[in-house]
Amino acid sequence: MEEVGTSGAELAHDGVYLSTRFCDVDLSAQDVEDVEFERCRFQDTRFSGTAMRRASFADVEFTSCDLANLRLVDSRIFNAVVQGSRLTGTSMSECGLRDVLFVNCRADLSSFRFGRFKSVVFRDCNLADANFQGAELGGVRFERCKLTGAQFSGANMKGARLSECDLYGVNGIQSFAGATVPAADAQALLFALAAAMGITIED
Repeated sequence: MEEVGTSGAELAHDGVYLSTRFCDVDLSAQDVEDVEFERCRFQDTRFSGTAMRRASFADVEFTSCDLANLRLVDSRIFNAVVQGSRLTGTSMSECGLRDVLFVNCRADLSSFRFGRFKSVVFRDCNLADANFQGAELGGVRFERCKLTGAQFSGANMKGARLSECDLYGVNGIQSFAGATVPAADAQALLFALAAAMGITIED
């Protein structure tokens, strides 16, 4: 596998990166279009503030990376693992994600608006105030995630499963129709459900 050092840290428009390892590379604050990554490994790589349009990531791994405020537009991520990485403020709006595992990631204030998800798992992630408005979330699994204040308005959650998640203050509770939530987690949805139905709960 070819390795990219700091000297090769400038991404190219229409660039194609195959079987490449990026280790301790700064790819932040760049603006590129139509870039493709296939069978690539990212270790301690920084994408903070970078914007990518029509990017493609296939069979990739991100480990301990800084993806804060990364902006992906009309992009695709397939067969990927994102582990122990920071995604605070990351935007993947209107992107397609398939067979992706996010584990032990900080993704508060992230945006997945109008995204298309298939076989995606969020495990042990901080998704506080994340935005899933209008996203296709059928079959997505949220496991032991912090979802306080997350926005789900207009999302399709039929077939989604949530387990051992912190759901206090979630928004768009009507979109949870068709989702599976354990009884232990459902109590946190009480106030959101009551507010949506115009019910006042008194002590």
